[in-house]
Amino acid sequence: MNKTVVINIVGLTQRLIGEHTPFIKSFLEKGQGSVIQPVLPAVTCSAQSTYLTGEWPSQHGIVGNGWYFKDELEVKFWRQGNPLVQSPKIWDELKTINPKFTCANMFWWYNMYSTVDFSATPRPNYLADGRKIPDIYTYPAGLRDKLQTKLGTFPLFKFWGPKTSIESSKWIADAAIEMDKENNPTLTLVYLPHLDYNIQRHGLNFDIIQKDLREIDAVAKDLVEHFEKQSANIMLISEYGITDVSNPIHINRYLRKQGYLDIRIERELELLDAGASKAFAVADHQIAHVYLKEPSEAEKLHDYLKTIPGVERVIPKNQLESNHLNHDRAGDFVLVADKDSWFTYYFWEDDAVAPDYARMVDIHKKPGYDPVEMFTDPKDKFVVAKVLWKLLKKKLGFRTVMDVIPLKAELVKGSHGRIPEDKDDWPILITNKKEGLPQKELLSTEVYAILKNHVIG
Repeated sequence: MNKTVVINIVGLTQRLIGEHTPFIKSFLEKGQGSVIQPVLPAVTCSAQSTYLTGEWPSQHGIVGNGWYFKDELEVKFWRQGNPLVQSPKIWDELKTINPKFTCANMFWWYNMYSTVDFSATPRPNYLADGRKIPDIYTYPAGLRDKLQTKLGTFPLFKFWGPKTSIESSKWIADAAIEMDKENNPTLTLVYLPHLDYNIQRHGLNFDIIQKDLREIDAVAKDLVEHFEKQSANIMLISEYGITDVSNPIHINRYLRKQGYLDIRIERELELLDAGASKAFAVADHQIAHVYLKEPSEAEKLHDYLKTIPGVERVIPKNQLESNHLNHDRAGDFVLVADKDSWFTYYFWEDDAVAPDYARMVDIHKKPGYDPVEMFTDPKDKFVVAKVLWKLLKKKLGFRTVMDVIPLKAELVKGSHGRIPEDKDDWPILITNKKEGLPQKELLSTEVYAILKNHVIG
């Protein structure tokens, strides 16, 4: 088997490869490249699961970054257990071909309790006093201490939130190199999320994102050069392309106006009660799953959803099969935003009664994806002082909350999830092999076979 590494540069597209990414541009020119027609929804968990299983979401079950868990009557995002992916993964097949095959998964999603040989993934330590401490989960368990002793504590707050930076991607890349030096796996999967941050914040504003492009180009160069010394097959891949948006759609507020949502009041703040609601939406970038309690209401709700400004497509349950989304986890309707729009999870109508988690980085409590977690309020002149004061109180042992996230969805200028019209905004696959790509345009499910062929020849 051939030593292979797959470097997932999140958000990389043909549009971004150029003067600010000289190494990636050179890598493409020396090898081969194809664009990938994005899976629907074009989001992290669905895309990665499609690549690693060769199946559509209708088979592997990952219909988004989160969904409504019908048996628990709760919306849950960013789960980590690998058994949630309901199809065999590429490493399972390769192990049957050659028992000596080994795989390392460095921060790709659903990375806990899988059948890979080595893994590392973000896993904060939640202490009894309410603090959240940066940490990782690894297999084998001792790998955690080895990596963090060598590289320092994983910079969790640079991985997501207002302080995101190249440091998290650089740490993951360095960890992948350390992993490789010690264990020499046959296949290594590496996740580099850096481009995801500022392109969601600022859209395709090259005056701003050129710095991010140069930074990720340098990290990719370090990784590629390490694996080139071992004559490895190397793939650069991405999951989706981010495009400009200007219109947040508060989908649950529309459903609330029609009497579909059920709201609980706790401590004078509002909470969405999904289990009691007649219908509600799980917002995930430019896709939203709408779950309906009573099937008899379907036609009426369908007609209403089509009237909501910014909604380009309403896919009812009987059409999910043709969109590869016919799975029990999917909504009764799947909404696709138009190219200028994206869906928020916001359900309150007055910011004064928004839930406490709304103003915090809290990816597990929010019943939907919230890119505003990458911002602090640009109009608040004292926000830095507030953050420093809160951090000081935490270090002194006082309980406090980091409620510094604004409720201003209009700050977000880039999004993804739908399939862009321009193929320059599609994800991309680049390989250092001179042959092996069947065509210049791939289906997401075809990535599996290409990855397999890189390993077995």
